[in-house]
Amino acid sequence: MTNFQVYKKTLSFSFVAFLVDLVGLLITIGFAVAGFFILNKSTEMGLLGIVLGFLLGGIVALLINAFITNRYKAAQIAMMVKGVTEDSLPEHTFRAGMDELKGRFGKITAFYFITRAIKGIFNQIGRTINKIGTAVGGDAGNAVTSAINSGVQIVVGYLCDCCLGWVLFRKDVAGPKAGCEGAVIFFKHGKTLIRNVGRIFGMGFLSLLLIGGAFFGLSFAIFSAMPQVFQTVSNEIVEIGIRESIDFPSWVSNPTLLTAVACAILGLIIWSMLHSLLIRPFILTGVLRNFMAAGIKDMPTEADFKVLDQKSPKFAKLHQSI
Repeated sequence: MTNFQVYKKTLSFSFVAFLVDLVGLLITIGFAVAGFFILNKSTEMGLLGIVLGFLLGGIVALLINAFITNRYKAAQIAMMVKGVTEDSLPEHTFRAGMDELKGRFGKITAFYFITRAIKGIFNQIGRTINKIGTAVGGDAGNAVTSAINSGVQIVVGYLCDCCLGWVLFRKDVAGPKAGCEGAVIFFKHGKTLIRNVGRIFGMGFLSLLLIGGAFFGLSFAIFSAMPQVFQTVSNEIVEIGIRESIDFPSWVSNPTLLTAVACAILGLIIWSMLHSLLIRPFILTGVLRNFMAAGIKDMPTEADFKVLDQKSPKFAKLHQSI
């Protein structure tokens, strides 16, 4: 099966996970609105009600993500792994993916705790990068450091998904050990897998230009047809700044620039949602194919574990516990 064929047959999981996350978002907004009306009516402290409602709704949304959304994502990765390793997928892929997780909830839950140790390895790399940025000095050094760290975190997300794929592939191995094997595969075959970085950032940047740019242009055209709205908002922000002695950026006093910034933020949000829904799963399919091929060809050994123990104390601690 090609990457696109695997991607197309497993895309249903992305849509379901997206809908579940959307429900979590609506719950958070609903709690915030309810908190406003309840406290505003009883104590005239509507703002506090919004904050409390948002926090409570956010907790509910996080629980939904942890116990429902992650389950669909794990099922999707399980089917991706099956597609790239066995070159075939069941006709009813969605049902097969959910069946694949039956009796393995504990293993998957354990994996999400393992990711902390895996991410800890990259955090050590991040601290090294921070030192480099500090050596460069000034705002330029900080900007470069921030950009590189953001890139590292994106790669970490793919790495963790690959490790989960390996955990699901190694059905007869305990979750913590399989997770450690996944980390070893990445570091042992880094030169082979690093070629995926170009794919990750190249397609991400292209989707940002196409999707984010399209929605930026569309929203700017719509908002430009109602200039009075942003003129009013701009005036109110300026008045608040004068009254409260707040130094807002200069562009907030320019309705056109304020409109452009608002459209850019909206375009970025929509791009992030659609990228996660449609583009990222396709990229992940290719990354998983290379990751699984490297691991199957050269299974991690205890000697490989010891090498990584020396690179990360967090990994060494996890290794000793299995």
